[in-house]
Amino acid sequence: HNLNVLSLANKLPIHLSNIHYYLPHLQEHEDGIYPNVVIGQGRTGVAMVIGVPTVRREKESYLMDTLQSLLSGMSEDQKKHCMIIIFVAEVDLKYVNSIAESIRSRFPKEALSGVLEVVSPPASYYPKLSNLKASLGDSSERVRWRTKQNLDYSFLMMYAQPRGTFYLQLEDDIIAKPSFIQTISEFVVLQDSKEWMFLEFSQLGFIGKLFRCRDLPLIVEFLLMFYKDKPIDWLLDHLLWVKVCSPEKDARHCERQKTYLRIRYRPSLFQHVGIHSSLAGKIQKLKDRDFGKNPLLTAHVNPAAEVTTSLKVFQHFTLEKAYKGIDFFWAFAPVAGDYILFSFWQPIKIERYLFKSGNVEHPGDIIVDATVEVLPNAVRNFKIVKTQDGYFQIGTFKNGIADGIVNPNLGNIKALRLSIHSSSATWLLLSEVSL
Repeated sequence: HNLNVLSLANKLPIHLSNIHYYLPHLQEHEDGIYPNVVIGQGRTGVAMVIGVPTVRREKESYLMDTLQSLLSGMSEDQKKHCMIIIFVAEVDLKYVNSIAESIRSRFPKEALSGVLEVVSPPASYYPKLSNLKASLGDSSERVRWRTKQNLDYSFLMMYAQPRGTFYLQLEDDIIAKPSFIQTISEFVVLQDSKEWMFLEFSQLGFIGKLFRCRDLPLIVEFLLMFYKDKPIDWLLDHLLWVKVCSPEKDARHCERQKTYLRIRYRPSLFQHVGIHSSLAGKIQKLKDRDFGKNPLLTAHVNPAAEVTTSLKVFQHFTLEKAYKGIDFFWAFAPVAGDYILFSFWQPIKIERYLFKSGNVEHPGDIIVDATVEVLPNAVRNFKIVKTQDGYFQIGTFKNGIADGIVNPNLGNIKALRLSIHSSSATWLLLSEVSL
């Protein structure tokens, strides 16, 4: 059944009104932008729309494994706030329906609930791809392949755009880290710069790029303007150039400006597993070397607090960055009496705490003899060791880690402090803070 998701009448939504400039053949084929929706409940208003384009491959298909990996990494609650759009970029309906059938039988619950959608483009969407100019030293076969790929991404983005807040671009031959949704959501919250155009959760090509849905019309329009000229990752880079680079400044300035618009999360959340490319005969040995590495820091979203320390900070590895999950905290060797203090903007209930010191690259820079102390909002009498300035000792560091729960009877907490009791010869590195 054809669902005209893009519009009810035959009037184009405003963000598509320019499409005829770039794809003039669509003037003769009005229905060329209406997707053929094979599986779908028309879900909208989700937090994250995940786009997975797939094409017929000569060798093997990884699509089912990719979907399995994505779905098993989602909690039931996350499935309510996400949807995965599988865009079968083929016009042979028999093939499209066979993919839909295998998805229905493998993931019946998700197909019914609207977590999974399967759509394909009408044949009339594509212009003639036979007389393309060869460019960039690519063979005509390769030019045709990357041109169609740009059109595929554009179609998928247009279809996904009205459905949610964020759009995550994936491929059909990847595996995902189990907690990828959680990690992405937390990382988005941590971005101070509201200017970003996309966040990267993998360093490969066009995998793991997260956009705001409201930015997609601009991106699609840019893609459609130049879809014949270059592959998509290059075009995206050019778009950033247009936005922030100045011809009067050097390349280094340009690269620096671009890092505000494209922000990279490490380690990667997605790994490329496909060996056989959809371009006939091309074997891809692309592997994300960053995937599965032990991270040097683990980020968390923590309550608003002022953070202070008596320790001498090394370079830019500040305590605040560790608290916000941007980078680890690194300081010169501590002496007895040093402290790390988190003062909350308003007294809050803390259920548990976790502090990890040291990381893979600096396993020795750990906190040795130190206690975790809290300052309750109201005066309390407890059989817990109390410091002279009214803090209660609630935990200690073992093997560089302090992990524990806060007694609920302490009530709301004004501040939490790590107190160091003996001097150390090694530096101190804090790689995880979670309150």
